[in-house]
Amino acid sequence: MISAQDVAKLRAKTDAGIMECKTALTECNGDFDKAVDWLREKGMAKAAKKSDRIASNGRIGLYNHMNQGLISVMVEVNCETDFVAKTDKFIELVNNLAMHIAASRPEYLRREDVPEQVVNKEREIAKAQAIEEGKPEAVANKIVDGRLEKFYKEVCLEEQEYVKNPDITIKDLVNEATMQTGEKIAIRRFVIYEVGEGLEKRNWNE
Repeated sequence: MISAQDVAKLRAKTDAGIMECKTALTECNGDFDKAVDWLREKGMAKAAKKSDRIASNGRIGLYNHMNQGLISVMVEVNCETDFVAKTDKFIELVNNLAMHIAASRPEYLRREDVPEQVVNKEREIAKAQAIEEGKPEAVANKIVDGRLEKFYKEVCLEEQEYVKNPDITIKDLVNEATMQTGEKIAIRRFVIYEVGEGLEKRNWNE
């Protein structure tokens, strides 16, 4: 039997509606972790249905690490209506994304944004390493694919593990926001500013 306490616990974890939480627990025979995954999968399905909708409202989030002025981030997150853009939940999402970007330093938004020459270079390096390790050609190719997946998870914002909850990716986080708001939520762009980036550092010991 699904208790009200179980439903409340799942709702606190996922922000899903009461009936959705009750359905998830029922479908998963009361298994809390499976119910969380069930809700996330449903959220991704709903998000996919909304992917073609236009999200032209939103906010620009700003993050200044430790208020020291050494690392700053700007990120634009879009939604469909001005109403959602002004909600506390959406503002919190945008601020959390800016903080995550400052902490994880992604280079691209999604894997489709990674230039072909960068991917080819990573593939060459991974294959050379595999061959150097004595792996046969067929095995080396599989290792290359695995290392490329790891590379994407390191440099692409949507595929990174969320710093506040490594059990989900940034894409999962955005999909959950889409499920909760009923609107398409999308990260449009971001930029990282770091003091001294690209400048030659003086060695004061010389």
